[in-house]
Amino acid sequence: MSLYKYEVFHSITTLGSMSKAAETLNLTHSAVSHIITNLEGELGFPLFTRNRAGLTVTSNGERLLPYIKQILEINEHLKKEVAAINGLTAGTVRIGSFSSVSNMWLPGILAQFHQYHPSIQVELADDGNYDEIERWIDTGLIDFGFVSLPTAKTFDVLFLKKDRLLCVLPAAHPLSHKDTIHLQDIARETFIMPKWGSYNDIGRILQEKGAKLTVKYEITESQTIISMVSKGLGISILPEMVLARNAEDIRTVYLDQSYYRKIGIAARSLKNCSPAAKKFIACTKAWLNDHNLLDF
Repeated sequence: MSLYKYEVFHSITTLGSMSKAAETLNLTHSAVSHIITNLEGELGFPLFTRNRAGLTVTSNGERLLPYIKQILEINEHLKKEVAAINGLTAGTVRIGSFSSVSNMWLPGILAQFHQYHPSIQVELADDGNYDEIERWIDTGLIDFGFVSLPTAKTFDVLFLKKDRLLCVLPAAHPLSHKDTIHLQDIARETFIMPKWGSYNDIGRILQEKGAKLTVKYEITESQTIISMVSKGLGISILPEMVLARNAEDIRTVYLDQSYYRKIGIAARSLKNCSPAAKKFIACTKAWLNDHNLLDF
């Protein structure tokens, strides 16, 4: 029985759909469906029930899932050990990231990493929010992920950088001329809340300060928020990294206090992660340091 079939089954249960699993594994939807059908034939019972709402793991599938996870983890440890013995001439590192890190950091980090480690394959999942990245780490779908600290789950973490939070306004907004903006200044404004997961940087700060805003929209994609602000649909608070390529018809103003999100790396165990993952983390730190972006 092929381990790859187990990996497909595990990916579907982790990501929640065949389509997402197919995209992550670089397969077609029909190929994933065919692999699961073959696996169900070999096992002698169905692994999923299929209905209009999507896929649901059967009770038999749930019983097998812990063993399949264990098999895949053991196989991954074996591959990592072989890579270590071979002096990292081969290997794979699986990384999770959110959009601003993917846009601003990863192209440079990847170029430098492949320059020194051309035979190590990098698998990148860069469409996750904070919750999804933590779930990918927890389930072993990725070796480590870029996260906003502190994490909701207990992981080994490595702090990298403070990313300052700024108020984003339409260019003609009455508050756009201010040098700094207080949270009280925007309490009566229509607010567009970034929605990046249950542990939201903005929501955390508002809760700590006891501030209440008039939230009209909750949006995941930062560029959508910027576009909505530029059209006068509201104001928002976004990290400076997101705003590196400002549109001409918005203004950014510092808040009265230095609020930050803290970007870091998280893994189930940084000490025991694969040699390839350790090399990538070291390359990340070196690249950030070379570009004066590292805060420790």
